[in-house]
Formats: sequence, C-alpha cells, structure tokens
Amino acid sequence: HPPIACTLGAGDFKSRLAWIAKLNHASLRDHRRRDLRLELVYVPEARELVHEMVRREQACCAFLSFEVVEEQGTVRVVISAPEAAREAAEALF
Repeated sequence: HPPIACTLGAGDFKSRLAWIAKLNHASLRDHRRRDLRLELVYVPEARELVHEMVRREQACCAFLSFEVVEEQGTVRVVISAPEAAREAAEALF
C-alpha cells in the first residue's frame, strides 16, 4: 500500500499549494465535496494545467485516486480517498 501522506518536502509542498491556488483562482468554476470524494470543475482552457496538476498529485499522493473527465465545456477532476486515509483527506481537501 502507498503511504497515506503527501511525500513532498515542506518547501515543495508550500510551492505546490501556491501553484494549485493560482490555478484554482484563475480556472476553477465549481467544486463539491462529498465525504471522501472531492469534485473540481475547471474551465476548458485550463485542460493542460489540470492534467499537469493531476500528474503531479498522483506522484506525491499515491493513496488518492484521480479521474479526469472532459465534458460539456468543462474539465472535471474527481479525487477519491480510501476510508483508511480519512484523516489525510480532511487535511488535503
């Protein structure tokens, strides 16, 4: 099983959060959270950056599951955490 923690160092973690915050500020259209599932909806112009974010997050948070769906002029990311990662999901989501 992958570790239930982000594997980035503190400095990298802070710069990653800033990078994601910038992407969300510019391109996030909607978001919903249902327990251990987080759904993020981005404008279609952010497609490349959204895919890059998912690649980066899969590398450092291997315990999370990511699904990217492109539909109806949006790019939707669904992030799911296993029950065992409830505490980590609370912090990350």
